Amino acid sequence: MPVRRPPLILAVSLVPVLALGMLGGCGQGAPEGPPPPSAESQAAIKDDGGAPRAALGRAIDGLFAEEVGRTQALVVMKRGSVIAERYAEGIKPGTPLHGWGMGQCVTALMIGQLVSDGRLRLAESAPVPAWQRPGDPRGEITLKQLLQMRSGLRHSETAPSATGGLARQSDRLRMLYLDGRDDMAAYAEAQPLEAPAGARFVSSAATSVILSDLAARVLSPDRHPDRRRKAVGEYLRNRVFAPVGMHSAVAGYDRAGTMVGAAMVHASARDWAKLGEFLRHTGSIKGAQILPRRWVQFMLEPSPRNPGYGAGVWLNRPKARSGASGEEVLFPGMAPSNVFACLGEYGQYVIGSPDQLLTVVRLGESDPQQERLVHDRLGKLLAMFPGGI
Repeated sequence: MPVRRPPLILAVSLVPVLALGMLGGCGQGAPEGPPPPSAESQAAIKDDGGAPRAALGRAIDGLFAEEVGRTQALVVMKRGSVIAERYAEGIKPGTPLHGWGMGQCVTALMIGQLVSDGRLRLAESAPVPAWQRPGDPRGEITLKQLLQMRSGLRHSETAPSATGGLARQSDRLRMLYLDGRDDMAAYAEAQPLEAPAGARFVSSAATSVILSDLAARVLSPDRHPDRRRKAVGEYLRNRVFAPVGMHSAVAGYDRAGTMVGAAMVHASARDWAKLGEFLRHTGSIKGAQILPRRWVQFMLEPSPRNPGYGAGVWLNRPKARSGASGEEVLFPGMAPSNVFACLGEYGQYVIGSPDQLLTVVRLGESDPQQERLVHDRLGKLLAMFPGGI
């Protein structure tokens, strides 16, 4: 009797079954690859800039995901050209967007021009009249110490309440919205010393308001609010915004005519990116030196009391923020050490990476937990480009 042989198809069909079993367990399919980027992010990419295109698209999707809050704008520039750009619904390339604390960088540039003009001096006592009385230790605070956030003045950016109520407000909140709002500089300059001048770093919105007041005193000795506002506005426009190309930029003022350099500067995402490019090129535009190179270098040098902060600009150095439980403000280990950023509350970023020839801008509205996701995803985006770590 002939031997019955199993159909050939059964023998062949065992091969893929065994292979699948070895890959992921019997009956399981092969692992799926990462999802493709959305159509919106694919359309946002004009040039991948050397990053894997699909990965860049997914990174853009991640920055517009619901879990990071509301991203209003993302702009990525490489070698001075926009290579990726995406906006939220209702936002256009020319829409002025709030920079919040990024205004500190604008204030530092304005002070730099006044120092360049010889109207303020970096190493001398800050010319605040209330500090010049005999025996007032605040008279030792220099302009340099103010710029590097080490004035020693009492200030709290945040002041959490155990009950969640309004029993204890931060100095920043009081200055911007409560008893200090009509004359923010008077509120900030009235604070006592909490540490010797120059001895301690404290991130302080009040410091930028003091710097704005010093600019107004130099440009308009007349204390009339309208004339102060006009003098500072014209100087800012002619010596900072127009040369940098930030034609959409607008600064806000309090009732005393002081520019709110800590929080009230609006500009389009493209114009914020021009600010990053300006710093990346150490104060030059198309080869023309707009601000002395040594001033921008000073802005990008570590403060003596915080290696992660320069002057109006955050730096990519370890342990940048005092008391942050090991968290870093920027991206040590993920991006080159000379990366810098202008930062604002609620997740505003203007990031410059000289080694990678990159500028990245993210503007939006995020709570503290969402801001952490924004931070991590921006770090991963930077790491995709050549020269990243």
